[in-house]
Amino acid sequence: MDGPLTEIRTFYSLKEIREMVEAEINQHKVLLDDYSQWLGTLLRNPESAKNPEWAKRASELQKILRSGGRKGGKKEEKPGFSTDWVEFKDLLLCADEFGEVEIIFEAVEELKNKVDKLEKVKSSLTELERYGFGKNVVYVAYIHDGVPEKIAVKPKKELEGEEKFKFIADFSVIRQI
Repeated sequence: MDGPLTEIRTFYSLKEIREMVEAEINQHKVLLDDYSQWLGTLLRNPESAKNPEWAKRASELQKILRSGGRKGGKKEEKPGFSTDWVEFKDLLLCADEFGEVEIIFEAVEELKNKVDKLEKVKSSLTELERYGFGKNVVYVAYIHDGVPEKIAVKPKKELEGEEKFKFIADFSVIRQI
């Protein structure tokens, strides 16, 4: 758990927002790569491949991965390789050896969707920058799950900016003879 799932942040330029989004994209791509490698290692495990049920499930999962993921946008949709999960209060538990593969697969899917959303937001911000949008304004962004979803724009208060950077000091120097 990196940070809050929902937050309001103030930015002073579109570039600042875009750089935050780019950092999120890079962080999620690294995690996605790690999980994808982990998933691949589990799917190619020669010990597990001897089990025909495992091979069948792994084959179904690989088809989904090759086709670019589950379609339809249903979050609760369970693929055909689903194992037996048992509910315990607010948790799901699984003792099946394929359970680990399933949770890594779900994490990979979620990260792919998040990177996709972030890429779209980055593209929108880049276009806004190109059009010269928002000179002398402050951006108040609603960020949900690391993705800016709404941005309120308000004018910068000129007087506030001048006061913030005002420096007043008296110096005295002793003259040496």
